[in-house]
Amino acid sequence: MEQIPSFNALIQKSIVDNWDRDALTDYKGQTLQFHDVARKIEKVHILFENSGIQKGDKIALCGRNSSQWAVAFLATLTYGAIAVPILHEFNAEQIHNIVNHSEARLLFVGDHVATIIDPQAMPTLEGIINNPDYSLMISRTDKLTYAREHLNELYGKKFPKYFRKQHISYYVEQSPDELAVINYTSGTTGFSKGVMIPYRALWSNYDFACDVLGKTIKAGDKVISMLPMAHMYGMAFEFIFEFLHGCHVYYLNRVPSPAIIAQALAEIKPVIVIAVPLIIEKIIRKKVFPKIQNNRMRLLMQMPVISKKVREMICQEVLKAFGGKMYQVIIGGAALNQEVERFLKRIEFPYTVGYGATECAPIICYSDWHTFAQGSCGRAALHMKVEIDSPDPRHIPGEILAKGPNVMLGYYKNEEATNETLDRNGWYHTGDLGTMDIHGNVFINGRSKNMLLGPNGQNIYPEEIEDKLNSMTLVVESIVVQRDNKLVALVYPDLDEAKAMNFSADDIRNVMEQNRNGLNEMLPAYEKISEIVIQKEEFEKTPKKSIKRYLYQ
Repeated sequence: MEQIPSFNALIQKSIVDNWDRDALTDYKGQTLQFHDVARKIEKVHILFENSGIQKGDKIALCGRNSSQWAVAFLATLTYGAIAVPILHEFNAEQIHNIVNHSEARLLFVGDHVATIIDPQAMPTLEGIINNPDYSLMISRTDKLTYAREHLNELYGKKFPKYFRKQHISYYVEQSPDELAVINYTSGTTGFSKGVMIPYRALWSNYDFACDVLGKTIKAGDKVISMLPMAHMYGMAFEFIFEFLHGCHVYYLNRVPSPAIIAQALAEIKPVIVIAVPLIIEKIIRKKVFPKIQNNRMRLLMQMPVISKKVREMICQEVLKAFGGKMYQVIIGGAALNQEVERFLKRIEFPYTVGYGATECAPIICYSDWHTFAQGSCGRAALHMKVEIDSPDPRHIPGEILAKGPNVMLGYYKNEEATNETLDRNGWYHTGDLGTMDIHGNVFINGRSKNMLLGPNGQNIYPEEIEDKLNSMTLVVESIVVQRDNKLVALVYPDLDEAKAMNFSADDIRNVMEQNRNGLNEMLPAYEKISEIVIQKEEFEKTPKKSIKRYLYQ
């Protein structure tokens, strides 16, 4: 592998090289050019410096995707501080947990987050800063208060005449292994793991993206950011690569509903579309299938002479639904629906499915759409090695192992979990089961970690929800599953207790509905339970007495 360059130097180079290009746009809102981003970064640096922030301090960021979120993130890294991105859809308790566990000194918040958090629950924070104007929601030090009140004055003193390219001088990391980001896989105490991502992992993911997309995507090209930037998938491939490549990123800073996404795709016409399966499936089912699922189309598709032209016509229709200009659609985070994948393959639509994990920041496997094997998640990505821990990797599923510069340093303040996941030889044990064909294509057979994927790419850990539900009235045990893209809780009730209280079946159902409502009040929107299904018999168990989840999916 080539020598790893400074990641922050790449940020500086992109800003200088693309000084007058459009950089970041809030959809239906303001646009920042690269020089605007540079000036805002400089102001945040002045705020940090004059409020006593040191290199290596943690700065938390929690808010919807926006140009100001991006600026705060870039400013944190280029100052030499450590960014702690937090999913804005976490509830207040989860946000408090991460801020406290990470020992963040400052917290940047968006408008929604500002209304739900309790500063008193984060006693070690020195200040909470509002996006987009960097005003202070709360300050606990005189230095921070002074720095914000005199920010424009301090900026004017530092740059009395003008601010130009030559004034930029960002922190250069001392080693590729230096910690850059702590990304939490969850917000719940007891389940939360802070993935320590070094600069080398950020660079390696960027270098991979340059290798597979660099010749197709050019400086000035437009892309849409739909996935949460607080997750590594969205951060790496809808923000970092594009920003360092001189592209123009549009943020869907409202809730990215299918209607808003469809409208944005039609207006912006992005050169690449990166999404989770649910977004792709919804667009195809709502925008494409209604036009082609009629008797005439089915007949034409079956006629050998005509079918190729029909498939080409349908492919153009699908391309149009995604803006009409993109090179390919990249899908990640979960398996694509088989019906949709068969359809896309049949019409020769340019799509591919990748595979990754927060612990690899995130890429592990990928293939370009030209070489992508249907049903797989690609081959080992650039700089990465992938193995299957199986006596016969082609036929017997085994745990997927990954090794390379993308792999994390470990879990923050959790040596036990780190040792369970990273072995002595540097292999990351994914917890996912898969096989690998003779060409190196990886096929995922199951996820032993049980993680589910929310509608916009959020990680959902069913054990966390079950933990709360199992402590509720008449609940003996439960599992949370995903059905038709909704979360359903299967519950085995305490029938002896119900009998002692002379409860009927209707009474038990009413209790469970009360439990569901109470549970949902404790959960963020994407984790809410749509239904509780009562099990009449105990769940089947393994010898270790854990529920055989696969029987109930």
